[in-house]
Amino acid sequence: MLVSHLGLSRFETKRGAAGIRAVLERLRCIQLDPLDVIGDNADLVVLARVRGTKRGDVHRAVHPGFAFEHFAKERCLLPATAFPNYRDRAVETPWWRHSDRMKRLDPGLVEAVLEEVRARGPITARELEHRGTVEAIDWAGWKGTSSAAKLALEVLWTRCEVVVSGRRGRDKVYDVPARALPSVASSPPAEEFERWALIERAHAAGLLPRAAGPCWSMLSEVRTSELPDRLVEEGILESIAVDGAPRAYLAPAGLFERRAKAPDEHMRILGPLDPLLWHRPLVKDAFGFDYVWEVYKPAAERKWGWYVCPLYHRGELVGRVEAIARDGTLVVDRLWWEDDVEGDENALGVALERHAEACGCDAVKIRAKRSTRRRRSSSGRPRR
Repeated sequence: MLVSHLGLSRFETKRGAAGIRAVLERLRCIQLDPLDVIGDNADLVVLARVRGTKRGDVHRAVHPGFAFEHFAKERCLLPATAFPNYRDRAVETPWWRHSDRMKRLDPGLVEAVLEEVRARGPITARELEHRGTVEAIDWAGWKGTSSAAKLALEVLWTRCEVVVSGRRGRDKVYDVPARALPSVASSPPAEEFERWALIERAHAAGLLPRAAGPCWSMLSEVRTSELPDRLVEEGILESIAVDGAPRAYLAPAGLFERRAKAPDEHMRILGPLDPLLWHRPLVKDAFGFDYVWEVYKPAAERKWGWYVCPLYHRGELVGRVEAIARDGTLVVDRLWWEDDVEGDENALGVALERHAEACGCDAVKIRAKRSTRRRRSSSGRPRR
């Protein structure tokens, strides 16, 4: 039911840009990450669900007019219809440090950058007029920008006074909402933000854990409020337990009354931040698959590898692959099948060829095919 809800049982019936937009509407948000090894995370989410898409198609399909970026489950691509709920809300998060930015900037400078975007947009940060420097914010050893204009742009983006309206290469393009999102820029919000956002997050996760964790992100205070229980009482959300697991979950009401689509025969390479993988304890309980994304771990502490992606096939997580698109070839450095899985080499070959084509590669090279097996835990069963 979970993979069906998250659109992994069958490919989206629409193709191209229409299919990408349909996936975004279905998932409610697609988590963003700048690393691009075999496509970035947004590419990987879409490639697993829409036939015939290419690396980089996501932003071309939704910008401008159909999407914007903001914090949901971390920084995400969100459908344009969500913009009115964000528009008048300056999101303060412990890691984004909006108030720290404002301490470094004169309000007049922020307004001047906004006027420049109005006059010259769509525009990238590097195309802005130079307006001096500021002390860079230290992000636990990572330095933020020292450009006053770029910092002001970050403030305006946080406030939704400007939005990301596309890409030029790897640079984000910014514009004012009236031009970038004309159909929704002035629309009223659907309802009170926390209530709306919690319902959206439950739909996005399918099963949203009641316990603290990255699934909650900017809604961490909502998690401990009375709102989740109130939405359960109102019949909008449903309280779910998984047999054999200690955790409780929130789900959209009626999720388990729907008819799940039977899985197709296609193997898929999942992005490390695919919504199916958001809550790692659930992945282990439901699929017997122990997954940790180790990209930010020191090499000596990695169990698997730097950028390792799970393999999904016929309703199961059957293995993992570490690959890179390089010089026109999709190079598979390492491959693992799960302990009780007889790996389907034909399905894997088709998946790799499809992914190579999406990355603009004309060949697949399996450099070191090695099967390292891990024992599964027993799968759980959902109950209300």
